Amino acid sequence: MNIGILGAGQMASVLGSAWTKQGHQVTLSYSRDRAKLDAAASAIGARAGSPAEAVDAADVVVVATGWDGVTGALTAAGPLDGRVVWSIVNPIKPDFSGLAVGTDTSGSEMIAMQLSPATQFVAAWPPFAQVLSTGSTAFGAARANAFMCGESAAAKQAIAPLLDALDVRVVDAGPLRAARFIEPALMLLVHLAYGERFGLVALDLLRR
Repeated sequence: MNIGILGAGQMASVLGSAWTKQGHQVTLSYSRDRAKLDAAASAIGARAGSPAEAVDAADVVVVATGWDGVTGALTAAGPLDGRVVWSIVNPIKPDFSGLAVGTDTSGSEMIAMQLSPATQFVAAWPPFAQVLSTGSTAFGAARANAFMCGESAAAKQAIAPLLDALDVRVVDAGPLRAARFIEPALMLLVHLAYGERFGLVALDLLRR
């Protein structure tokens, strides 16, 4: 599978590394520093390119910027009609003090509004990069969950192999509006991991 990643930070690199190891073709893009972009791509066996180059032949386009970088990355990428676009973005404020939007909408819905209705959009959030970097998503007998939501069944199916490569338990939370509740839950993890120094944390949905 050809994967174009808009973003070249830690999460983009960790995800890209997991996917290149599975034989996928990955292109990293959208960095202020081309030398750092080239180095990050080389380190994980990926290509480096512009956002337009990253999405040109991509089967899946992954939006992996910070919240403040989404609009610039999508603009630089150009039209994405008919593409599968997967956002992992949580609308966290730059100082990590909370979310930029609340439960009457979500960052994911706001990203989707910037795209053509012809885009196949899905939101799904992998565990933190620090968790993925350990090579295991296991917490004792449990595995980290990745919550997914969106209107397009085809987009959810398209990203399934990429989530499988991360060894997470996928929870399909239904339509995109579910992001209004998932994003605050993930903000809780940020608070616990970094504000309260809990260390490595992840979500696990218990059902019976």
